[in-house]
Amino acid sequence: MINGNVSHWWEEIGAPDPRPELPGNLTADVAIVGAGYTGLWTAYYLKQAKPELRVVVIEQRHVGYGASGRNGGWLTNAITGGREQYVKTHGRDAAERFQRAMNETVEEVIRVAKAEGIDADIKKGGEFNVAYTPAQEARIRAFAASEQSWQYTDLELLEAPEAQAKINVANTRAAVWHPHSARIQPAKLARGLAEACERLGVEIYERTRAVEISPHLVRTTHGTVSAEYIVRATEGFTANLKGLHRLWLPMNSSLIATEPLPASVWDELHWNKGEVLGDFAHVYMYAQRTADDRIAIGGRGVPYKYGSRTDTDGQTPEVTVDILSEILHRFFPATRGAAIDHVWSGVLGVPRDWAATVGLDRSTGLAWGGGYVGTGVTSTNLAGRTITDLILGNNSEIASLPWVNHRVRKWEPEPLRWIATKGLYAAYGIADHSELAGRAKTSPIAHIADVVTGRG
Repeated sequence: MINGNVSHWWEEIGAPDPRPELPGNLTADVAIVGAGYTGLWTAYYLKQAKPELRVVVIEQRHVGYGASGRNGGWLTNAITGGREQYVKTHGRDAAERFQRAMNETVEEVIRVAKAEGIDADIKKGGEFNVAYTPAQEARIRAFAASEQSWQYTDLELLEAPEAQAKINVANTRAAVWHPHSARIQPAKLARGLAEACERLGVEIYERTRAVEISPHLVRTTHGTVSAEYIVRATEGFTANLKGLHRLWLPMNSSLIATEPLPASVWDELHWNKGEVLGDFAHVYMYAQRTADDRIAIGGRGVPYKYGSRTDTDGQTPEVTVDILSEILHRFFPATRGAAIDHVWSGVLGVPRDWAATVGLDRSTGLAWGGGYVGTGVTSTNLAGRTITDLILGNNSEIASLPWVNHRVRKWEPEPLRWIATKGLYAAYGIADHSELAGRAKTSPIAHIADVVTGRG
């Protein structure tokens, strides 16, 4: 079993050939910090719109090194933190527009991948979430009723027989499915998108760490980049930048990938249309069937490291492997004999209110996108297009979506944020355990955890 080495996705295709380091001080029209999806999509759309712009991307390791090359491969329409939060601040119509934009963004990623010849193993089969305890069943039925009251969700509630005919998860009680989702191979998308950017004339400098971002200037380990606009696209690594240590919490997530499974297993699981799979536990899981017939399944391992320390090459504790393997075998008993070929971890950015944001401060030239809390495969594309419109002054519909220029207070200093995150996942773990043991209603411990962490 390979532990770490960035991710199974990069192990499968090989690390990209090294690009040059920043050659010293230079000047650009737009400087982008971070060559993950947010930075690459922003660069792509800027150069598509105005080819004459000099767009420079700075990356501390290599393209797709962070969450963009390590995630679970869910290209789905979820709004980070839920659309209901925007009803209070912007009204229901704005929240509906946001959902429609996310649906359209799934299609936009698929369109660009096809147009640019990016083979990212994309298979659009929708998003399938399952309930397998009484408490989860109550939550999933309430969720379905709520979702079906919205215009663009297109969600179906499936009873146990129909759900198991779609994906045969053991002990299924009910499930929900919607069509606005696809499975992808994350590293293939990152690599292909970087190459598409370079074909347009974007300059990507790797092995160059940004130390500080200030108005019209990025200070790095290899010189400075001066630009009219600076785009912060650093997601889970934002805490490493000077002055931004408490802006977004770097939350860890981990995945395992099985060996390729035989046809007999897939015949039993019925999982063959590219659906991405999740559940209604409090400490949720996420999974996909890969193009080469593995199951890649993820969830929270050690969720947070004291002092906002960030993961590097994805080394993962053995206890996390055991937890994810237990979930895999509980869901799919037919996998009990399967080897785990790879395990890895990565960091994602978590704002204090768990809501993603994108924006531009025109007075300083500082733009940003991030805080996706695990929904970034799709949100990054919308963020890139939105940042492009904001920089170019386009009065587009997406530039007025309710997440634009959303601000939130910083996380508490240590040790308070470590206590909050440790308490959150300990509480959620206890709640899940009690529900697996037969508790019929959502544990009050989970409700308390929501309130403590600002999600309730």
